[in-house]
This record gives sequence, structure tokens and C-alpha cells, in this order.
Amino acid sequence: MKIAMVGLKGIPYPAGIENFTEEVGWRLAEMGHEVTVYVRPYVAVGKTYRGMHIRRLPSVDTKHLDALSHTCLASLDLLRADVDIAHYHALGPSVFSILPRARGIATIVQVHGLDWQRGKWGGLAQRCLHAAEYSAMYFPHRTLAVSKNLKTYLENRYNRPVDYVPNAVNSYEYRPPGEITKWGLDKGNYFLFLARLVPEKGCHHLLRAYGEIETDKKLVIAGPASHSEEYAELLRKSASPNVLFTGTVGGTLLEELFSNAFAYILPSEIEGLPHSLLQALSFGKFVLASDIEANVEALGGECGLTFRSKDYRDLRDKLAYLLANPDLTESERCKAKTRVRRCYSWDGVVRRLETIYTQCLERSKG
Repeated sequence: MKIAMVGLKGIPYPAGIENFTEEVGWRLAEMGHEVTVYVRPYVAVGKTYRGMHIRRLPSVDTKHLDALSHTCLASLDLLRADVDIAHYHALGPSVFSILPRARGIATIVQVHGLDWQRGKWGGLAQRCLHAAEYSAMYFPHRTLAVSKNLKTYLENRYNRPVDYVPNAVNSYEYRPPGEITKWGLDKGNYFLFLARLVPEKGCHHLLRAYGEIETDKKLVIAGPASHSEEYAELLRKSASPNVLFTGTVGGTLLEELFSNAFAYILPSEIEGLPHSLLQALSFGKFVLASDIEANVEALGGECGLTFRSKDYRDLRDKLAYLLANPDLTESERCKAKTRVRRCYSWDGVVRRLETIYTQCLERSKG
């Protein structure tokens, strides 16, 4: 099959939709499928990457127009491309999925989260993204959701079937401190937050909670600002001296940060299915996460600990509890690794996608 991936910034990228596309894309290519990934002009990648073809198109690089302008051009490009499957990612880009479907291309939209809930969007943008749920459900041949709670929400709201195809995660081995020592980090002497610096990830709750506990453990904030530079600057100004901002991390550095963290903290207010949480579990890390549905689903009642979402006092108390019970962070290592291997395997995800692609292609020709 000839498969096009649309609606993302590009690859490689260590998290989110981009990571999902990379991980399924190279596996599909290795299985003999022809995979094309549409990337934005500022993404540093060549014409091919891990067996995938890269198609670079322009975009209007602003918060509100970057994704939409690029997806519009990609969708128009698909009208003359030799493609069997058009796989769109996220609610906003789904509004253009009607174009390849009208041409007879088997079309899929995958919902990675309810983007209209994200704090970086203003009122008009939120309303437009909320309305895009309709296009995600009615324009493509099939709609996918990355979590069971998203699937339930969409099916109940629109009375249409949705396929569950989750994020997944690689298996990782422990990587001893190397690069991280330049920041004074060593095994077990820091908490880790790794996510985009946007309001819905709740980093401000974590900084406030951390500021009220007594500990010599540092707090590492790893991740980029995503059209939220003002918010990121507010975080830096409110942080205590023991807080370290690393910016974007990947590769060996990312593996070292996960491997040696005392615990991984995710105070997010909304999620689809958080890839960084799954990564933490894959490294055998103890996870302390907000009790939103997506985080609870990922932990599965088997691993980690939750606190009341947006309640920095409860987060503060749970951080203090972990510090008072350090053996707890080691005791769940095997449970965490076992859970992600069982429930969040890339090979399982790719097999499921290949089946959906085949069914969708048959339907589009019927």
C-alpha cells in the first residue's frame, strides 16, 4: 500500500503525533509499504528518513495558521499523488480530509486529543477546533482514537464507531549518567518533568508544589515551548534555584534523563494518551500523575500514583510522600515495564493499523 501521513510538523521528533508517525512509519516501510510523510518547511530532515519518503511543503509559521496552511497544501497535493491511504492526525487537520476522500483515496483521521481544550488557544480557535470533531467523525472512511476514554467520548457524542489504536513505546535499557552530569545530575537526585511547556501540561502546578517541599533533589523541566514562549518565560521566573530547564532533549540525553530520575511527574490537565508517561514506565520509572482519565488509563491501576488534577497542595503532599518512602520508587520497576510491553507495543499497533488500512481501502473501492 502507498500511505501518506498528514497533519504533523515532521519527523524526527521525540514525542506526540510526530513520534507516533515515525515509529509506525518506518515499521510499515520495513513491511514493504510505501510511506510518505508531509513535513513543514522548517523541519530538518532529508528527502528520505528510515525508509520513508519526505514531502516538504510550505506553511504560514504562526500559532494559528502553521498546521492548517500546511495541511491544506498537503491535501491539495494528495489530489494528484499516487496514494492509496491518506492518514490524517489531529482534529484541526481533519477538516481537509474530505479532499482525498472525494478523490476516492481511502482516508483515515486519528484523534490524539481534544485540542479545543488546550489552554494555548483563544475562544475563536477553541470553537473552531471543537467544531472540527464533526469533520474528524464524518469526513474520513474511518476514525481512530489513541485512548479508550477518547473513543468512548466520540462514540457517545456522535453515535458512530471509532477504532482504538493507542500510542505505544519502545523498550529501553538503563543508561548510566554521562551527558547529564554537566548539569550536576546523577542517579536518583532529581525529579523529571518532560513535556511541552504549554499551560495544559500543568508545569506551573508542579513548580508551585515543588517550591513548598524541603528536598535536596533537583527538579528537571525538559521540553520546548510550543508557540507558548510567554508561558515558558513565566515558568522560568517562578522557579526556584534548584529547578533546571533543559529545553528540547532527545536521543542519549533523553534516555539518561529518564533512566536516572528519582520519579517522573506529569501534572497535565488534559491528554490524549501521554507518550512521555509511557516512556517513563518503559524505563521502569515511578510515575506521579494527575488523575485525569488519560493518565489513569495509561497507569491502569497497576503502576504509579495519582493526585487531584490542578490541586498543587495534593501534588505537594504526594511529592513529600515519595521522598519519605524512597523504596516505593524502586519497587514498581518491573510492574511498569511489564505493563507497557503488554499494552503498548509498537508491533501490535502497526499490525492493527495495517488491518484498518486494508479494510478502509476495500471500502473506498466498494
